[in-house]
Amino acid sequence: MKNLFLVVFVVGLLSSCEPNDPSKENVLLIQNYIQAVENLDYDAMSNILDDSYVGIGPSRGDSIWKEQAIMNWKSNIENLYEKISYSKSQNIAVKTPEGEWVSNWADLTIVYKGSNKTISILANTVYQIKDGKIIKSLTFYNEADALEQLGYVFINPEDL
Repeated sequence: MKNLFLVVFVVGLLSSCEPNDPSKENVLLIQNYIQAVENLDYDAMSNILDDSYVGIGPSRGDSIWKEQAIMNWKSNIENLYEKISYSKSQNIAVKTPEGEWVSNWADLTIVYKGSNKTISILANTVYQIKDGKIIKSLTFYNEADALEQLGYVFINPEDL
């Protein structure tokens, strides 16, 4: 009986010492953020982004902070985008020594206002999460592909 009590005590102690796995909550946060993007709801986006948020990408030199990100979303929603949708969207959560992260891979489709031009890009955004908010994002997609789909033509300056 003494051994049974000791086993139950040790098992209880070990299970209470397991770290809390935030993966499910973090994936849900990113799903909510993606839903806000698809609904063109920049107020919801603003609520999910931390005040210290920084977004990087798709180009190496592109960096944006929360206030700028929300202003850009407002401008894009009011003037540029008719609709944004994520298909084949998949999320995976990881925890590293640098923090908690969720990576989202998606086939992203954007319909533009006025012209009704539509582009489809493969995009990956990696979000860093702290205290239930997005504090950083790293976005990767082929900008040249998106611009070509919009009708832009690339010319080598040496050919001019």
